[in-house]
Amino acid sequence: MAPHEIRRPFKRRPISDQQKRRELSLLRQTQHRSDAQQRARNLASSVISLQSSSPDVDPEILSEAELNEGTELESSSFDVRQASRLRGPEARKWFAKQLMLPEWMIDVPDNLSQDWYVLARPAGKRCFVVSSDGTTVSRVRNGSILHHFPSALPGGARKKGASGPANSYSILDCIFHESDQTYYVIDMVCWRGYSLYECTAEFRFFWMQSKLAETGACDPPSFYHKFRFSAVPFYNCDQSGLHSAYTGSLPYVKDGLLFYNKHAHYHTGNTPLVLIWKDESCSQYVIDTDNNGEVPHQQHIVLELQEEGKLVTSDDPPVPFSCLNADFVKQSGLSSGSLIRFAIGNGGLKCVDGRFEKADLQYISVSNRARAFADSYSKIMFQYMARHSPLKVEDLASTISHENQQDKPPEVEMSD
Repeated sequence: MAPHEIRRPFKRRPISDQQKRRELSLLRQTQHRSDAQQRARNLASSVISLQSSSPDVDPEILSEAELNEGTELESSSFDVRQASRLRGPEARKWFAKQLMLPEWMIDVPDNLSQDWYVLARPAGKRCFVVSSDGTTVSRVRNGSILHHFPSALPGGARKKGASGPANSYSILDCIFHESDQTYYVIDMVCWRGYSLYECTAEFRFFWMQSKLAETGACDPPSFYHKFRFSAVPFYNCDQSGLHSAYTGSLPYVKDGLLFYNKHAHYHTGNTPLVLIWKDESCSQYVIDTDNNGEVPHQQHIVLELQEEGKLVTSDDPPVPFSCLNADFVKQSGLSSGSLIRFAIGNGGLKCVDGRFEKADLQYISVSNRARAFADSYSKIMFQYMARHSPLKVEDLASTISHENQQDKPPEVEMSD
């Protein structure tokens, strides 16, 4: 894909259906209402009660019947007992699907300046933090415990005078920033037992800012409060907000910008209503590196092998990328569900009218066993663009400026 096929002033030629899927996601929110309270309760129980699990212990394998009983690992009704026995890729899949995962920004959203927030993402480990029954536990995406500690969050420490019902729990979506030992809160999922899954980002962010300050969770560490919490500042994505998030001084190391649609509910799994964008000025990790920390000459991607040799992304529904010959699959000992690493050759990726058409893929090897997911389509395309024709901050600023000009009322000439 040549650079001139991607960049245009203000509005780039579409290379995906990301905007269409944003519109569908917003529509589905009003059509499908789930039991958000039960989902929050299940997640809180899983994070708190699975304290006996350890990545160092040999995995206890679920029986085939038990796995069939809970095949849909992302389901909010997946039994906590079963979740406690998941290990490795299955544990990673279940816990990762409880988080709202951003797509990579490959198309600039419509109404960016009116309908979106922007915030600077802290560098660090993404995790859930749950406070309940006098303790606080944080778990990273693979389900392992990051910290088990007392906190000033509701129900987060055993101390006299603690207020609130005994069965109250809170769930925060955080990034742990190692250098200052701080949990930076990027979203609020549940507060004192009240589920926020089906609340808009606009409401969740308001609560996140106000409720955290009320509890003392943002205070310096103490005996009953081992780690400090801090709400990440968010801005309306106008020219001023984009500039503040991109260039503003913050107490943490930045790792890109996050964009939230103001009307988005907390949707578990990948969603086009939250986007991540990076460049060299706001992130150390724009282009993926290999195991040695070096940027490979060719872009590497990971795809999942399905029936009949089809290679797909991790999206829902998955995007087909290519197909492997049946003889090659058999000779290589591959099977359905295998995650396979490829390099993108000189033929690159080709899109026509916003739809992926073909890719020049070169087989490398089976992916690391610790990995649970293939790459998403948006990540593959963002990484490809970053190498050939990146979406720049000037493009975002120009889009906002263009929207503002369109919103201005026409000037009326007054006759004498």
